[in-house]
Amino acid sequence: MLEETAPEWLSEEVKTGTTIIAIEFNGGVVLGSDSRVSAGASVVNRVMNKLSPLHDKIYCALSGSAADAQTIAEIVNYQLDVHSTEIGEDPQVRSAATLVRNISYKYKEELSAHLIVAALSLAMNRDGSSGGVAYIVTIDEHGTEEKVILGNQLPTFFDQ
Repeated sequence: MLEETAPEWLSEEVKTGTTIIAIEFNGGVVLGSDSRVSAGASVVNRVMNKLSPLHDKIYCALSGSAADAQTIAEIVNYQLDVHSTEIGEDPQVRSAATLVRNISYKYKEELSAHLIVAALSLAMNRDGSSGGVAYIVTIDEHGTEEKVILGNQLPTFFDQ
């Protein structure tokens, strides 16, 4: 009798999750992420912008549960707006990071989200493998400028 073997794909590692990164350079920070949203092994959205504004010159990169991460970002955005109005100036990135930390810790048993907070930076989101989009936010002392570039208009690492 022939021995039955399971298909090879059953023993392969399942690759899921989000990639977010922040790199500091002289004069700023580059904040980036992929654009895919997954549920288990299935991709449910190929073009989610995972870079979210917390204030005029403060952004965060989202990972984990999309709903949880977006909720944290919206709460922090609201609280920073109120704080900014109360003090009469823009909030510090430290204030934004502290709010994210406090909310994440307080609800650590209920939420599944992780955020990177950055300011005065260039933020870029790209998922070239899915034909997604690039969300580019340039943040400097003069303000912010947002651009959206379709994936088929972006060069890939192997383009010459």
